[in-house]
Amino acid sequence: MEILDQLHSNTIIGDHHAATAKSVAFYTLGCKLNFSETSTIARKFNDAGYLVKDFEEGADVYVINTCSVTDHADRKTKRIVKEGLKKNPLANIIVVGCYAQLKPEEIVKIPGVNLVLGASEKFNILEHVKELHNGCEPAIFNSHIKEALTFNAAYSVGDRTRSFLKIQDGCNYFCSFCTIPLARGRSRSTTVQEVVTSANEIAASGVKEIVLTGVNIGDFENDLGETFFDVVKALDQMSGIERFRISSIEPNLLNNEIIDYVAKSNKFVPHFHVPLQSGSNKILSLMRRRYERELYAERVAKIKSLMPHACIGVDVIVGFPSETEEDFRETYDFLHGLDISYLHVFTYSERPDTTALRIKGRVPNAIRSERNTMLSNLSHKKRRAFYESQLNSTHEVLWESENHDGFMHGFTENYVKVKSEFNASALNSIYQVKLDYIDDDGIVMLK
Repeated sequence: MEILDQLHSNTIIGDHHAATAKSVAFYTLGCKLNFSETSTIARKFNDAGYLVKDFEEGADVYVINTCSVTDHADRKTKRIVKEGLKKNPLANIIVVGCYAQLKPEEIVKIPGVNLVLGASEKFNILEHVKELHNGCEPAIFNSHIKEALTFNAAYSVGDRTRSFLKIQDGCNYFCSFCTIPLARGRSRSTTVQEVVTSANEIAASGVKEIVLTGVNIGDFENDLGETFFDVVKALDQMSGIERFRISSIEPNLLNNEIIDYVAKSNKFVPHFHVPLQSGSNKILSLMRRRYERELYAERVAKIKSLMPHACIGVDVIVGFPSETEEDFRETYDFLHGLDISYLHVFTYSERPDTTALRIKGRVPNAIRSERNTMLSNLSHKKRRAFYESQLNSTHEVLWESENHDGFMHGFTENYVKVKSEFNASALNSIYQVKLDYIDDDGIVMLK
């Protein structure tokens, strides 16, 4: 599951309610999956007669959708609560998401929090809101994660060009560093038909690109025997959406069948985000990952043999317990030699109830930081090299938004960020362009 720094749900969904209607605002921390769920919850409030407002405007109800992949997200939740209360000291504040499932007792002690909803209750939020009133005692509705058995469909709206479509939830992998199975439960999926139905609803809104998201989307499987490959084939046949992008998929689940199909597809773009986590087989084993680095290298080589222009992103963790300088150098050299396009670098942080806590050999924070910097620098070099390899070639850009300095930006099918002079008629449209040069910000420019 690919992690984002932060996302605001700041688009007003339906401004047709009376000015006296109650209002709600949202703040989302974490991943694309959280963003899709926040957007779906916002539509529930809108349908119930609430005005959905920007977080900065002040609202009667604040909903904070949390992440707990790192301790940074935990701390940030507390800060967002304070920010909401500054906008409206009388607001009711509701906290949902992974942090709410894992540490409800900790959250309910944050001054101003009225309601904490666990994984099984967040989509029942409107029923709980009815019971809220100013001055009420803070409440927790949080069952054991084993009771989170239902798949709740979700997708994002508000961005005219792109939507995140949730097709799977939960995870059965239990990597030693990860709390997500504890926060979201076992892997569960929707049906292919329901995915297509949601995609058609998204298409009706004018969105041009859908990003398939989930905790472990390659593990898509249901009682009908349908797999992720079935999802890919079904979506590839539908009309109304120009592009489908696979968010993050485990290397052991990104099989040759999927790669071969995407290489020939007119809708699935040549962009793969494939978590690695470590280039050391020793560390991969301690992480309880389900592959070795040799398989990862095979996947990269397979993609590039069929799609030389493909963009490949990589997740990697530094500072995992017992990671020696030799282990880290092995990771660095492995990544340096791979034909990849960019890295998402995470510094390992100790998470409660994970088996990694039992591994001896804690890496000092200063060394973790140094290793993060080294791989972040490598990522900059990899991205620059990938962008340079695409210059003077023709690609299709989906233009997205206006920049403050009079430019608009967009992404090619293979995820090269492109900038050009603002043209209102080009927004939310796909144009074929020639990539000319890279500016001082590291973005490809058109002459």
